[in-house]
Amino acid sequence: MKNIVHLTTLALVFAAHFLAAQTTYLHCGKLLDCASNEAKSEMTIIVEGNRIKDVVKGYAKAPTDAKVIDLKSRTVMPGLMDMHIHIESESNPKSYEEKFRQNPSDVAYVAESFGKKTLMAGFTTVRDLGGSGVNVSLRNAINAGLVDGPRIFTCEKSIATTGGHADPTNGVRKDMMGDPGPAEGVINSVDDAWQAVRQRYKNGADLIKITATGGVLSVAANGLNPQFRQEEVEAVVAAAKDYGFTVAAHCHGDEGMKRAVLAGVTSIEHGTFMTDEIMQLMKQKGTYYVPTISAGKFVAEKAKQEGYFPRVVAMKAAIVGPQIQATFAKAYKAGVKIVMGTDAGVSMHGQNAWEFVFMNEAGMPPMEAIKSGTVTPAAMLGKSADLGTIEKGKLADIVAVQGDPLADIKAMLEMRFVMKDGKVFRNE
Repeated sequence: MKNIVHLTTLALVFAAHFLAAQTTYLHCGKLLDCASNEAKSEMTIIVEGNRIKDVVKGYAKAPTDAKVIDLKSRTVMPGLMDMHIHIESESNPKSYEEKFRQNPSDVAYVAESFGKKTLMAGFTTVRDLGGSGVNVSLRNAINAGLVDGPRIFTCEKSIATTGGHADPTNGVRKDMMGDPGPAEGVINSVDDAWQAVRQRYKNGADLIKITATGGVLSVAANGLNPQFRQEEVEAVVAAAKDYGFTVAAHCHGDEGMKRAVLAGVTSIEHGTFMTDEIMQLMKQKGTYYVPTISAGKFVAEKAKQEGYFPRVVAMKAAIVGPQIQATFAKAYKAGVKIVMGTDAGVSMHGQNAWEFVFMNEAGMPPMEAIKSGTVTPAAMLGKSADLGTIEKGKLADIVAVQGDPLADIKAMLEMRFVMKDGKVFRNE
């Protein structure tokens, strides 16, 4: 009996040892302190489990049982955050056929690969702004540690009006079209709006997205017109508030954008033809702007390629795409709150960091561009206590690049180290 007790005690001791949180010392050549706008040389980040235990000056000596990672030749910063992606898909000339060929299981395998690409590019947190519902399952699988990918906040399915951008039956043969309603994310009244939000809650969404104006990639003629009545947008926002959701509003045209801002949405996505009046309204209401310059450049280029998009889409892409970067430049100068977002899925997954380059081209200094992909999105998500900066007590989402992005923003394309939740996914 004594031997059994002794063996049990030993087993518990060994179990406690192996279950104890791993301590890791990261020796950082340069650390971007996004809270104070400083670049600090020769710093050590001490990570215990999935949290940052401390950040100290110099290359601190680690205890013998701690792991040491040498990032002395790297620039270290918080895990990056892309606030507008579509994790389930990626543009290609056969995109419009795929929805008739792919089963949800096919979509899931593809989405998992896009998630991994995104994480390896240094994006540890993303907002997924519309898919089939597979995005919820992928989020859950990542959170459970079953597959590798970024931390996902998803809207599940976007909410549209009949025939509007994100009506899933646009461009479909009439006998297959049906009449989708709130369960499928299509509304036509205030009551529908409440039902659609409640359905997103039931389906496991983290936030709400509406398509407040026409869009580029939908097979519909108008990419700019308002597509929700004022009272419908207000109903979506009110219902979302009851369920603790923020609301993202896809907008290209000015009237639909104005209605969305007045209704109190959290963010405007794309914002292509944003007027000076809307910029001032956004500043008054604290509305965030997610420009997605990457998507604008991508669709403008592909519109020139015969057969890449359906003709009706190519015509819209040629008008909308080239405008987004110029609108961003105006909004930045006007003082609108800007959050980094690419619309990856329209543009290519894994190339998200080009958005920093495009923002810098349009006049945003490197540190501010990096903060738009770290500090500001954490605030928009209501997650500043855990994410956005490298500080004691926060989640250990830490990335490192080769070179100095404050001197040359293209260094953001040279990702070399990725840690999410205290786990290393990339270390070159």
